[in-house]
Amino acid sequence: MIDTGNQHTVKTVLSIAGFDSIGGAGLQADSKTISALGCYAMNVITALPIQNTLGVRSVYPIPDQAVKDQLNCIFDDIYPDSVKIGMLPNPKQVEIVARFLEDYKGNIVIDPVMVSTSGHSLVDQETIALSTQVLYSMATLVTPNLDEASMLIGCKVSNVEEMNQAIDKLINMGMPAVLLKGGHLDSEKLSSILKIRGQRPEIFESERIASKNTRGTGCTLSSAIASYLALGDPLPIACEKALDYVYQSILAAKDISLGKGNGPLNHFFTR
Repeated sequence: MIDTGNQHTVKTVLSIAGFDSIGGAGLQADSKTISALGCYAMNVITALPIQNTLGVRSVYPIPDQAVKDQLNCIFDDIYPDSVKIGMLPNPKQVEIVARFLEDYKGNIVIDPVMVSTSGHSLVDQETIALSTQVLYSMATLVTPNLDEASMLIGCKVSNVEEMNQAIDKLINMGMPAVLLKGGHLDSEKLSSILKIRGQRPEIFESERIASKNTRGTGCTLSSAIASYLALGDPLPIACEKALDYVYQSILAAKDISLGKGNGPLNHFFTR
């Protein structure tokens, strides 16, 4: 006889993102992160980038209707506790996701994927503009890096002073909260800034780790924040825990040799 008295639920996190055939970024990094943090990972695939540790060779968008069908299929069965949105390769997919999630009741974390770790442009200006108009305002949190913030506000962001100016501009563009990541700062101490509309900014600092294995850090961070939010942490705590998780994942992977370029993090460093 099956004992139904001991059933318990697991928090669920949906990743809407692109595929990575070598498993270091995109959906795969999201799923590893969500699983490592004790949640259940679900996926909607939006694009098939052809890539390895050396870079992105090309990007094939998934048919728009297939993205919509995936969303319907998942929500018909399992309502996610939080949603992470990564790569949306064209305006139609931005529109589909924004319309589908307009009545969603959980937390939404958006990683505005625009440029790959290797410097390859992943979306066009029309997609970026539409995301700014209809998607980012829906988010609990948007997590741009310095390059993405520069593209969004139209001027270079390269130091902490410019980060403080940029984050105010991003909030004024309609984003409820922004975590501006400082991983691209040219310094040994890295600063990331969290700004929630109407509140004072909070700065998180860490030491730079000498490693080429930084593939998928943005994917990992955003899905970690989404996981901690699903588990019930308030946004500042979720960001602090997620930044530490990424730091430990990079530290645990720094001596691993995998591929000829930017290798992945060690998402399961505790095992």
